[in-house]
Amino acid sequence: MRDAQAINLSWLLRLRWGAVVGQAAIILGVHFGLGMTQRLVPLFVTIAVAAASNVALGLWARRERRIRERLLWAVMALDVVLLTVLLDLSGGPFNPFSALYLVHIALAAVVLRAGWTWALTGLAIGCFGALFVDHLWFPSTGGELASAHHPQHHIHDVRMHLEGMWAAFALAAGFIVYFVQRVTRALAAREAELVEARAAAARHEKLTALGTLAAGAAHELSTPLSTIAVAARELERQLTRTGSEAATLEDVQLIRQQVARCRDILTQMTLDAGASQGESMVERAPAALVEEALEGLPERERVRTELDARTREERELVPAHAFARAIRGVVKNALQASGPGKPVRLGLVREAAGWRLTVEDSGEGMPAEVLARAGEPFFTTKAPGEGMGLGLFLTRAVLEQLGGGLVLRSTPGQGTTVVLTWPAGGLRQSAALPAGASRVKPGT
Repeated sequence: MRDAQAINLSWLLRLRWGAVVGQAAIILGVHFGLGMTQRLVPLFVTIAVAAASNVALGLWARRERRIRERLLWAVMALDVVLLTVLLDLSGGPFNPFSALYLVHIALAAVVLRAGWTWALTGLAIGCFGALFVDHLWFPSTGGELASAHHPQHHIHDVRMHLEGMWAAFALAAGFIVYFVQRVTRALAAREAELVEARAAAARHEKLTALGTLAAGAAHELSTPLSTIAVAARELERQLTRTGSEAATLEDVQLIRQQVARCRDILTQMTLDAGASQGESMVERAPAALVEEALEGLPERERVRTELDARTREERELVPAHAFARAIRGVVKNALQASGPGKPVRLGLVREAAGWRLTVEDSGEGMPAEVLARAGEPFFTTKAPGEGMGLGLFLTRAVLEQLGGGLVLRSTPGQGTTVVLTWPAGGLRQSAALPAGASRVKPGT
């Protein structure tokens, strides 16, 4: 896939060929059609320089190489200089086609960054001003010789008019660059917002699909699992009454335990996939959410917590169950990545915009290609049976519903840091509640 600069260069090549053809046609039309004698040889030599440079640039661009912005600027600067030569050979500032400077400036404002654009604008203003040196300013102070060579330049009003055109050109060029750059930046920002909105919509659709899949699996499997549970319980009672071997009884009990575990897994899948959709919002201190998330976690003693004092004083309106499970999933991943005996650092602080929870593991980190995909549904680097690759995806979904976000930072050999952020206070506004959520006070 070609980058933006390569695309800009391809269009610039086409525009330059159009300019070469157009300039040649205008010169010939003026010379032969209007009967205004032109200096054809130097004019067509200048056009030939533009054509030759375009041929060379086209051949160079066919190779697979990176197109840099300064190359585009150099090509546009060459075009400005060549236009100045053409104008100087055909009337200087009296030539009405001096307005074509604005075309180059507008094009630069679209394809180049602000610094390069302003540099080209300064070059164009300087080149336009240079036309006055030979055609207006020097002849006006050259006495009779100048009057004989340029008799029309003695018209003072015409001179003032042309100098005013130069000032107007500089002003128009400045306005074009400023507003085109502003519009371009605004469009780029809008495009970024649309990309993020589409990504959020895609994640929401995946989350909804997961919830539907989990609910459907739970519904379809509930009947056969219940039947197996009932049959296993009756079989256990029968074996107990008949005094069967202990090993056989243990096998039946194991069947019942695994059936119960399957039902728990299906229930948890439904809860996880649903995230905070429809869950009641309750007021909780952020520290309480962290404690709830860590409660009963295997190897809890390896988690080193650092909680800001304000985490126990302030209370926020959140879907407590989904939020605690989101934190728990991140900490659990950190424990697994750190390896046996290695600590996991957890820090919760209050910032100006809200809360920031940082979880740092002591693992080996992730390479760039894995980090780029972390958080995608069903993507996991864990061994089979240790995870489904939904933890980070569901955590991000919970945070985004609350107006927050999740950021992953990892360096191979230096561990991974997960940063969870969510706003403070804003969740108390009705507009911030997810659809179907309700407010519930603690203890109600």
